[in-house]
Amino acid sequence: MSIVKCALIQASINRDTGAPIEEIREAMLQKHAGFLDQAGAQGVQILATQELFNGPYFCRSHDKRWFGLAEPIPDGPTTRLMQEYAQKHRMVLVSSIFERDGEAYFNTAAVIDADGTYLGKYRKIHIPGPPGKHEKFYFAPSDLGLPVFETAYAKVGVYICFDRHFPEGARILGLRGAEIVFNPSATWVAKSQYLWHIEQPALAVANSYFVGTINRVGLEAPWNIGKFYGSSYFVAPSGQIVAEAGEDNDELLVADLDFAQVQAARELWRWYEERRPEVYTPIGKLQGPSAG
Repeated sequence: MSIVKCALIQASINRDTGAPIEEIREAMLQKHAGFLDQAGAQGVQILATQELFNGPYFCRSHDKRWFGLAEPIPDGPTTRLMQEYAQKHRMVLVSSIFERDGEAYFNTAAVIDADGTYLGKYRKIHIPGPPGKHEKFYFAPSDLGLPVFETAYAKVGVYICFDRHFPEGARILGLRGAEIVFNPSATWVAKSQYLWHIEQPALAVANSYFVGTINRVGLEAPWNIGKFYGSSYFVAPSGQIVAEAGEDNDELLVADLDFAQVQAARELWRWYEERRPEVYTPIGKLQGPSAG
């Protein structure tokens, strides 16, 4: 199969964040259920959500209340619901949620195959701290590495939000055969917005795969850290953006991706054949310069 219909959902929070946790989660699940049905009606085969899609981006303060949003994977209500929708529409789903695993908590994406089978999960590796974000209060860094999932339609990798600033993991996903990498994100108007259209195209070119990057939209009270600017998009192995959503609105972005371009790019540039791994061995030992 060469042409695969893929989709991204960018969405705003549609409940006051002071409401009960279960009410917030249910409202976001209902909003996404509508988009999932739209995607199914259009024949979408692979779909990914934004980071922490079933609630707000709460990592701007230390508030233990938000641990109530965490749930086990795959035995929590959100993953079970996504399995139902995957089976209903024969659609691979990449679902990013707050995971509770015993006493540990992670920023996680569950990957579900087109028949509803839970394939596994990716846990965010790079956890940003202050200034600006307080994710280290909520999330432990991944202990699961960088899996690539063999789905019904393509080999899928995941790299969550802040991870995209680190090319090492993106390369490993390529080396493991990923044909498309999804980057669920929660990114607002701030110092990194100009990188939004630089980093993912660069990763796509450097690794000869598609990237689907998803962002939230709107302002989220009470934090009001700045506007989440949407602009979710798909980028081809050539580095060309093939479809992009707007900045301000909830949107289902659908694109027909020709996965023959993955192999064509690998044959054209031959990045993997020309690598010199023996030269790169210090990368695991070097610490790099201090930020001061």
